[in-house]
Amino acid sequence: MEEEDIPSVMKIENLSYPNPWREMTFRGELYNQPVSFPFVFVHKFQRKVIGYIIFWCIKDRALINNIAVHPDFRRMGIAEAVMRQVLDQIKRAGAGLVTLEVRPSNVAARSLYNKLDFEVLGIKENYYHDPPEDALIMGKFLH
Repeated sequence: MEEEDIPSVMKIENLSYPNPWREMTFRGELYNQPVSFPFVFVHKFQRKVIGYIIFWCIKDRALINNIAVHPDFRRMGIAEAVMRQVLDQIKRAGAGLVTLEVRPSNVAARSLYNKLDFEVLGIKENYYHDPPEDALIMGKFLH
């Protein structure tokens, strides 16, 4: 992800989440090195950003902070392919555990994470707002 990707990322973010990240949050991730790894996925033929992922690696732990695919490109296996690549990269970097938070009502995301062998490790009560909802902490051990 680079500065010029931010407008496309913001469009996808706003289409994907009831409480979208702010533009300055994405910009901050571009400069939060060596901890943050922000990537975009670009359509091969249309040459436009169709999704993104941001994850952190700190020592032997990784946290997937945000992932989204433009609604026009969902249900095509893109998020799964990206997650598999990222999990492989995280494992090669030496992390033993990767975690993320997800709304219990986000059935599509939870289905993907279950398919990738993530398990519910805990709950953060009242984590989300508009609408209010707990967060499931899901994790996957990589060793």
